Parts: sequence; C-alpha cells; structure tokens
Amino acid sequence: MKPKVMLVEIEKEEKEYFRKSLRKDVSIAFQEEILTEDNVEKYKDELKDTEILSVFVYSKITEKVIKSMPALKYITTRSTGYDHIDVEFCNKNDIIVSNVPVYGENTVAEHTFALILSLSRNIHKAFYRTARDKFDLVGLKGFDLKDKTLGVIGAGHIGLHVIRMARGFGMEVLAYDVNKQPFLAEILGFRYVPLDQLLKNSDVITLHAPLIEQTYHMINKENIQIIKKGALLINTARGELVDTEALLMALEDGIISGAGLDVLEGEALILEEHRLFSPELPQDSLQKLVRNHILLHREDVVITPHIGFYSTEAIHRIRRTTVKNIRAYIRGNPRYTVGEKKNRSKDLQPV
Repeated sequence: MKPKVMLVEIEKEEKEYFRKSLRKDVSIAFQEEILTEDNVEKYKDELKDTEILSVFVYSKITEKVIKSMPALKYITTRSTGYDHIDVEFCNKNDIIVSNVPVYGENTVAEHTFALILSLSRNIHKAFYRTARDKFDLVGLKGFDLKDKTLGVIGAGHIGLHVIRMARGFGMEVLAYDVNKQPFLAEILGFRYVPLDQLLKNSDVITLHAPLIEQTYHMINKENIQIIKKGALLINTARGELVDTEALLMALEDGIISGAGLDVLEGEALILEEHRLFSPELPQDSLQKLVRNHILLHREDVVITPHIGFYSTEAIHRIRRTTVKNIRAYIRGNPRYTVGEKKNRSKDLQPV
C-alpha cells in the first residue's frame, strides 16, 4: 500500500506538478489552506492516515498538530527555514524533518537589492507620484551605492550572493557571522567584524540569518541605538530577527532613514484574518499587528509580502527538491534532514 502524503499551502497550479511527479510513489491529498492548531480539527479525517506531510512557512506544525496525525513519520518543508515546525518534539517522537537547503540564494539576494535600490533612489515614492500625474522632483533625491558600506548579517549562501552583488556596485562590505570563511572573505573582498562594529559603520544593513533562539530580536532596542545615523535596514530573512517596536522608534528618531522589509514580525496573523476576532488572540500578537499596520503606512518603509523567494526558477527548484526529498524518504534514505536526526541522512549535493 502506498504511503499517503498531504501537501498543504499548495497553490492550484502546483497540484498537477506534484500529482504527475509522485503518483507512482504515494497516494496524494492536497490542502490549499495553511495548517495550524486552529484548523487541524477540520482536517482530522484526512490527516489521521497521513505518513508524509509537506508544508510551507505559514503552517505552524506544533505538538498539537503533530499529535493529530498518528501515522506521521516524515515532514518535509518547502523552505530553508524550519522554525515553523516543532523539530524538538519530532525528534523525541522519531519523526524525520527535512528542508530545502538551497533553492534561491541568488533569488533572495536579487530581491534584497530591489529593496535597497527602491529606498536609495526613492523608486517607491516616485512610482506613486507619477501614478497621480505628478512629475516634480521634490523629496526624490537619492544616493549612490558606490563607495557606501554594506553590512551583511549572516554570510551564508544568500549573504555571499548579496556580497558579490554589492562588490559589483562598488560597495565596501562588512559581514557578521559565527561561521567565518576567511578564504572567501579574501576572494570576495569583505571583512568579518563584530556585530556592534557592523551596526556602527554600515550605510545599509541587510539580514540573512536563520531564526533561532540566539537570533530572535538580534536587532533590538539596545543595539539599534548604535546604528550609523541615516542607515537603511533590509530584512528578507525572518520578521522576528527585528524588534518591530525598536524599528519604529529608530525610524521616528531618524536613526534609520528607511527600511525594506520582505518579512514582518507576526506576519502569519495577517494571513489568518479570522484570528483577529478571536478572544483568545494574545495581547502581544495584537500589538504586533498594530505596529505592522503603522509600518505599512510610512513613506520611509517598503514592504513586500514575503516574495523574496518567489521567482519562476526558485519555485521550480523548491518543487523538484521536495519531490526528491519524498522519494528519498520512501527509499529509506532521507536527505536534508534537520535537528538531531540529521546524522541519519546522506550528505547529498543540493539541487
């Protein structure tokens, strides 16, 4: 009997790809809606015999959600980050978790520079102005990136692509990362520095770190004060890396002259409108929504709806890797595993 896979957060046009690619290996069920504790009961009949679960970043796979799937043995997320999955609980219950470690380093890096250029040349302001048939230049003076300093927090796959692009613009680059690669720093022409030094000396700061306990609110009320006055802050990683209250304060006080955000703290709530009217909505969640609403209406902030990964090429790579992950699990050789179970997988080359 074929194992059952449930693919959630699936767009209509994706179904045919997965159906065609996996029909020989598994029985398939689809769910377009995100999966959370709030709606897991709704799908309990479909989930009870699900052995393989495929999710994206907006589904919150908590202990309660996992317990509703007694047959669950494998979760594969169609993303690099996996903070939306209770990996610790999975490890304790012998459930394997895999991710897509490489799919769009260049894709996210390109979007990072789209946000940087939108702010540095006031493209967002100019667009709205010309849309109203106004062509004056007042308030639209920008600045060159050449000879400016870019601070890259997280010099992994995506961060290194950003660094290459920055050097092409003629920028100086500082990087902060716990895992240093001195040879690459020499080849690409950047310097590793402590976080405080990066914040004090960068004209543009861009975040490419994973969301873990140590990086939660790594930009906060204390260190945001030392950022070079007038710098830009860009976040295409995870919203929770930045304390939104601190960001609003820094924008209001002129410490930061602009922010480019593809991710927001608590952004999942924006997608779950029904939760806004729940009496059980935590006070801190409501505060996050209010702060995000304020950010949305600031002229010095450019917000995109988590589309840094969303290119034709990157989506194809995500789908292809997800199919290969599922097949590898079925063959008994799961790959790209995360958490304590990662040692059981072969170290295969990214696709």
